[in-house]
Amino acid sequence: MTLRKPGEPEPSNKKIQHAASTVLYALLVILALWVVRDFIPAVVWAAVIAIALWPLLQRLEPKPGSRARTAGIALLLTAAVGLFIVLPFLLVLTQAAHESHELIAWFKQAEANGIPLPALVEHLPFESQQVSAWWQENLARPLHESPVANGLHAESVLAFGRHFGALAAHGLILFGFMLVTLFVIFQAGSSMSGNLVKATRRAFGADGSRLVEQMAAAVRGTVSGLVVVGIGEGLLLGIAYAITGVPHATLLGLLTAIAAMLPFCAPIIFCGAALWLFVQGATVGALCVLIFGFVVVLVAEHFVRPLLIGSSTRLPFLLVLFGILGGAQTFGLLGLFIGPALMTVLTVMWRDWVK
Repeated sequence: MTLRKPGEPEPSNKKIQHAASTVLYALLVILALWVVRDFIPAVVWAAVIAIALWPLLQRLEPKPGSRARTAGIALLLTAAVGLFIVLPFLLVLTQAAHESHELIAWFKQAEANGIPLPALVEHLPFESQQVSAWWQENLARPLHESPVANGLHAESVLAFGRHFGALAAHGLILFGFMLVTLFVIFQAGSSMSGNLVKATRRAFGADGSRLVEQMAAAVRGTVSGLVVVGIGEGLLLGIAYAITGVPHATLLGLLTAIAAMLPFCAPIIFCGAALWLFVQGATVGALCVLIFGFVVVLVAEHFVRPLLIGSSTRLPFLLVLFGILGGAQTFGLLGLFIGPALMTVLTVMWRDWVK
């Protein structure tokens, strides 16, 4: 018979206390997450960027004790990330501001005289007469007399403007919190990663720690695949724009690079450029941009990007593709990184199971 020390609870009471503590901890974690729920996307984005740049941070990280240099490196990396995200949008807005006078002049002319029927409509293979009749009825006349323009109520336009402004303000606030969180993560450096590794091993053992490391590798590979492939697509298509005579080829190449970082979004840009060439009568140039664009997208999206992502995690091509597309459909932009990480979990579990 085992003697208990005075005041020591019975074994059954220990189990009850352990279960109660687990429930209490779980409730506190859920409550904390609910309190900061609006800032979770900012934290997740910061974690994704930190994982992608962690090898670079480890190379730049100074010796222990140099807090000033650690803070400087963290500030430098955070500023670089902010510029990388903000600078393309600033360039686009600056170029748009330079071209705004032409847009305003075109709108005034359309308001007074209407929008002429493009020659492209007359050469449509089908429904050309119906499209021409609708255009003449709604857009060829002065816009203040057009049924389409009259159907746009000022109240709905103002409501749309307020909604768009609120979304933009919310996005800027989240972007600011993301940068602050990223700076804190970079400043913590190896101490944070060491504590995370210890906590993971304590909670899930060595297998769990290995699984988390492979998930981080999947996120890092996904970021590299999206950014590198996007820049490559933008560069190649920017050259095609310049050769075929598309105006503002550099700006359109930049927009294509941004769009190409999202799966299958680059065709929105180069199809618009091809349509402009076709309307201007440059049919050969339009066909060249279309064919070259779809070839670049096909090779990049189906071969290069899955290869870059799968090589870092040893994921099969099909799982990489399903992870990217399914993750984006389920979780939005964050799903581009969450999807491959989840596919990595399934792959590791399957490999361990069949050993």
